[in-house]
Amino acid sequence: MYETIKNLPQPQQIEALAKELVQIPSINSSAHGEADISRRVAEILSSFPYFKEHPDLVWETPLLNDPLHRSNVFAFLPKADSKEIVLLHAHIDTVGVEDFGKQKADAFSPERLLRFFENYEADADVQSDALSGEWAFGRGMLDMKSGMAVHLANLLHYSLHQEELPFNLLLMGNPVEENDHTGVIAALPELLAFKRKGYEFIVAVNTDFVSPLFEGDDTRYLYTGAAGKILPCFYIKGRETHVGSTLQGIDPTLLSSAINLAINTNPDLCELIDDEEVLPSSALQQRDCKDFYNVQTAKVAHLYFNTFLYERSVTDVLSILRGAAEEAVRQVTEKLDARLAEYRARVGVPIGTIEHEVNVLLFEDYLRECSQKGVDTAAIIASTFETYGSEDKRAFGFRVVDALEHATGDDAAKVILFLAPPFCPHNGIEPDSPVDHAISAAMEKIRAEHGQTFKKRRFFPFLSDSSYLSMSESKAEILTLIQNFPGMASIYPLPTDAIQELSIPAVNLGVYGKGAHTWKERIHKPYSYEVLPRLIREVIAHLSREERNLEVSRDKRLSGSLGKP
Repeated sequence: MYETIKNLPQPQQIEALAKELVQIPSINSSAHGEADISRRVAEILSSFPYFKEHPDLVWETPLLNDPLHRSNVFAFLPKADSKEIVLLHAHIDTVGVEDFGKQKADAFSPERLLRFFENYEADADVQSDALSGEWAFGRGMLDMKSGMAVHLANLLHYSLHQEELPFNLLLMGNPVEENDHTGVIAALPELLAFKRKGYEFIVAVNTDFVSPLFEGDDTRYLYTGAAGKILPCFYIKGRETHVGSTLQGIDPTLLSSAINLAINTNPDLCELIDDEEVLPSSALQQRDCKDFYNVQTAKVAHLYFNTFLYERSVTDVLSILRGAAEEAVRQVTEKLDARLAEYRARVGVPIGTIEHEVNVLLFEDYLRECSQKGVDTAAIIASTFETYGSEDKRAFGFRVVDALEHATGDDAAKVILFLAPPFCPHNGIEPDSPVDHAISAAMEKIRAEHGQTFKKRRFFPFLSDSSYLSMSESKAEILTLIQNFPGMASIYPLPTDAIQELSIPAVNLGVYGKGAHTWKERIHKPYSYEVLPRLIREVIAHLSREERNLEVSRDKRLSGSLGKP
């Protein structure tokens, strides 16, 4: 690959690299794509002159017990006499292509898609972008093959101009970002190995995409931290009945609908953080658990949400969601009582006393109640994993509660709130830290040179592998997470100790485009291929100056203290 791009200006190098990567269909969980893309990135790196001379500094690490044989890929560019590392990382998987419809065969062909959109009159904005010559199309072009291409080109630049290299550089490409983030999680031991050899990670730079936040928004957002995420799940058990006796039951779909209305897209449950894009919860699944038609109402319903974490802890968010669910359930049960009374008055038929009480419990409290009833909860969770561990990880917690309900024989209506994969920690760099100062200085320099409008924000608004390089959660908050996450050690082993030991300041300086995760996905080439790589190099250069200033300051304090009693 180096021979193809060596005489090109860097923006054209990046475009060529991005197109090369886009042509590899590395759809998340596909049969070969993610393994193929890691191999190709390693081949590209190995073609660079420096790594031809030092082939041992490019390597892949396979994900353990992975049936798809996926790997993380690394390249290390050393700086003599330095123990500080800048980590450049990007994910290399993509979402699927079903949304491309008739253009599905061209999803990984940037040139054919460009020609198609140049003649696509159904969307004037997309057609205008295509005709401008400033945009490139294709699945993964924005999210985020171009981000990896930027890192590859900058690594090539530093390898050819090592006099500009102030720190060691470590490049990392990860699969499995688009669902469970197991690629970056599996890479943590590799990063820890550097730290335990005496290296210090001074910053991690992710190039995940950014987009306009509203129509006409021309700002480029630089993020100094990552939002986290939990997947709160509600196991909702009602009391089934025949449709001819419908008022004698408790329909779990009514409870589920009420909880959904109370939580889904509700801004009242959001955190309030000045000048940050803080998103409400979104329902990702809602269903009853009937497998076939009959005239019996459902007994159990399942509901789960995507819920972002910003400044609040897992403990706080679980408390808020439980409170919202309790209020929603209370309103439903009061309405059921009122409807039953109205029905009695209308038909004049005594149908006896019917109890509509429904308790809302956190999983840790529910598990404690089960144990108090003599149930071996640990054995049941282990047995459930043995039977259902290969199913989708989101289903496991529901299977566990089913098994515990069977073991206790308790038939009371209830709502159990628990967590399922993935869990993404939230993190952020310290204000006025060297990294923060370096980003501000680089912003100002690039703004002056290119007339580009930048804005620095704290929380990258999408899910990100950066979440797994540092975490803000305390030991107590991690314990709350584990206690409310059925079978976490088995289905989603998260090395929280390793993440806390690494504690890498993680930022996102992303490529810019529109339509991520849609068939109109496209990247703005002038910013992403020309301005962004320069911005990243400026951040690294200014960070070097910040580090030197800190050393001078420490030396002055030390010399000033000599001779003092």
